[in-house]
Amino acid sequence: MIGKLTGIVSDKNPPQVIIDCGGVGYEVQVPMSTFYNLPADGNKVTLLTHFVVREDAQILYGFATSTEREAFRELIKISGVGPRTALSILSGLSVGDLAQAVTSQEAGRLVKVPGIGKKTAERLLLELKGKLGADLGLPLGAVGDAQSDILQALLALGYSDKEAAAALKALPKDVGVSDGIKMALKSLAK
Repeated sequence: MIGKLTGIVSDKNPPQVIIDCGGVGYEVQVPMSTFYNLPADGNKVTLLTHFVVREDAQILYGFATSTEREAFRELIKISGVGPRTALSILSGLSVGDLAQAVTSQEAGRLVKVPGIGKKTAERLLLELKGKLGADLGLPLGAVGDAQSDILQALLALGYSDKEAAAALKALPKDVGVSDGIKMALKSLAK
């Protein structure tokens, strides 16, 4: 319903921000990654939002980037993970770190987030596999076009996200697509 807010930062009290939009102050819950990047009080800000309506409350959640909002939406689809837990996860891990943890199936990184136990972390890893980081499973923006093409080729050949990511890490950063695929296939064949 409310997809974006543009207004003046009126008050900040983690994790809540009040955005004044034409005389109406919207209370918005934000992850700490967004909170730290907010301008000072009195300055203009734009936040992408997700509106949650419950029986006892209507809550706006705000995000600095669309990738954060999409990760939030994927998290709240998981059974046992509500908006507050999803906000906590995004406060403790960047979207790229979360995608990396999902790809390498590292429950230990998720357990470090307050409120996430071992069983919840394992369920998160299972449910998010292939859904985060544009199915790359690597931090967003961490792969160039050539590396992205190499990764897609390895995935298309049937290698798992984990195997493909490991092969990519072993490649030189400036490798071409065809040479990179050949080198990755050699390393995976060992």
